[in-house]
Amino acid sequence: MLRQIAPEVFQIPLMPRNSINSYIIEGVLVDSGIRSSYTTVKKAIEKIPVYQHILTHAHADHQGCSDQICAEFEIPLLCHPGEVFRTETGMVTNDYPTPQHWIAKLQQKYWAGQGHKVGRTIVENDRIGNFRVIETPGHAAGHISLFRERDGVLIIGDAALNMNLLTTATGLHLPPNIFTSDQQRNIQSLQKLAQLNPAIICFGHGQVLRNTDRKFEQFVTKCSAAV
Repeated sequence: MLRQIAPEVFQIPLMPRNSINSYIIEGVLVDSGIRSSYTTVKKAIEKIPVYQHILTHAHADHQGCSDQICAEFEIPLLCHPGEVFRTETGMVTNDYPTPQHWIAKLQQKYWAGQGHKVGRTIVENDRIGNFRVIETPGHAAGHISLFRERDGVLIIGDAALNMNLLTTATGLHLPPNIFTSDQQRNIQSLQKLAQLNPAIICFGHGQVLRNTDRKFEQFVTKCSAAV
């Protein structure tokens, strides 16, 4: 079920309780969930056409059906240079701290999609329509976020989550260490994002946050103090 978040910004919930999300922003598909998300993503694109596809990072729950979608709709795939290897090979867990962990192996076998050729790489301050690319490494080496200055919409990927992955309860959390290549660097990226004073934050995991009471900035301050 598509949910409009802001002008030309739509959430595609791919799992119950917003546990995995992708988005359409100004005609661009951001992330694609897991391999079995294909049908849901395809239906969304048939309602709201897209002309290109961007990955915040190339983990299994973000690139899962990217190859199928890009082939089906003949659209280019974009990512940061630091994510090209995983994007093109489909070996999406190689940057995990423990890639041989059983959860990593499960994700690689059942969630990850085939690799797909990258049409173009994107870096800091590139423009995707009215959105600006922001390099936010840490969770993954080439993790990016997307920010629209005019209304404060932030697509944050997995730099932070708005749910507990075990209980599914809503709340701000750091991404789990088991899937995060450098948590300290990730917190530095969150500090960078907090300086933007985002108004609406769209997460890869968890419900969209209307940041009216500055919960996000408070969360980042707390994380920074704990480092």
